[in-house]
Amino acid sequence: MINTDICIIGAGPVGLFAVFEAGLLKMRCHLIDVLPQVGGQLSEIYPHKPIYDIPGYPSITAQELIDNQLEQIKPFAPTFTLGERVEQIEKQDDGSFIIATSDDTKVHAQVIVIAGGLGCFEPRKPEIQNLHLFEGKGVDYMVKDPAKYADKRIVIAGGGDSALDWTYHLADIAQHVTLIHRSDSFRGAPDSAEKVFKLAQQGKINLLLSHNLSNIHGNGTLTAVETINKDKETIAVEADYFIPLYGLTPKLGPIADWGLNIDKNAIEVNTFDYSTNVERIYAIGDINTYPGKLKLILCGYHEAALMCQSAFKFVYPDQKLTFKYTTVNGINTF
Repeated sequence: MINTDICIIGAGPVGLFAVFEAGLLKMRCHLIDVLPQVGGQLSEIYPHKPIYDIPGYPSITAQELIDNQLEQIKPFAPTFTLGERVEQIEKQDDGSFIIATSDDTKVHAQVIVIAGGLGCFEPRKPEIQNLHLFEGKGVDYMVKDPAKYADKRIVIAGGGDSALDWTYHLADIAQHVTLIHRSDSFRGAPDSAEKVFKLAQQGKINLLLSHNLSNIHGNGTLTAVETINKDKETIAVEADYFIPLYGLTPKLGPIADWGLNIDKNAIEVNTFDYSTNVERIYAIGDINTYPGKLKLILCGYHEAALMCQSAFKFVYPDQKLTFKYTTVNGINTF
């Protein structure tokens, strides 16, 4: 039995920041993740993707962010169970929990924090009849290594942040990049859209708006992606790789059976402290939902900080959360 104060389900960036905030309050953390390594989606899906909205970093790759966070939490010595999925939880008479994984690892914790991102996920795929024939033969649903696309003809499809960011990033790596979107406007950040529009105006990428995907072609490997525009004209774009970035389909897995209030595969929380309807269970990051929710890493960090302030009362029920400091030579020391 592993004994800890807080059991965090999910070892992505938000879960890791929760370790830091908990550590400042002298609370120990054990993290469980179904993936074989720390980092969640950032390490598994797009480790080389640049991230632009982390304070203090004009740009940082996903894996660099995870590496920095691991360095940040070292003083608090968190422990990890990786490559295992949480299957069930059992509430004890004193209010604490015993958490059991798919490999029968057991963790005893006073508080559970669900920071599982999108939970179990799979990419959303465009409705193209023969798409599956080219999976692994030119069709990729995520970018793990941008160097793979050096000097290649790339077609990206999508209108969100991932499609915009990868179009911008791969424009300097690939031989040629084409971005296809079914609308004439983007769902992603306006700044990212503006950068992509500028690349198109400069002739550095090919931008096909109001185009719908219709087919893909090849003989064993991909050779072209076919689209239909609003005038019903068919256009074939030569391609070595096709990367449809339509987001991920979330699945909560066993978490859905824990008696939590669920809305569209997300866990409802109280924004006072990001607690769920089950006492001592919190949900932070992309896996939760509330009015005005934004699925940003930055928002998950904020949620983790407030959650830890609330969790303190369950870990140390006889203590009040206070901060004492002394002033030495004009400097406050906590």
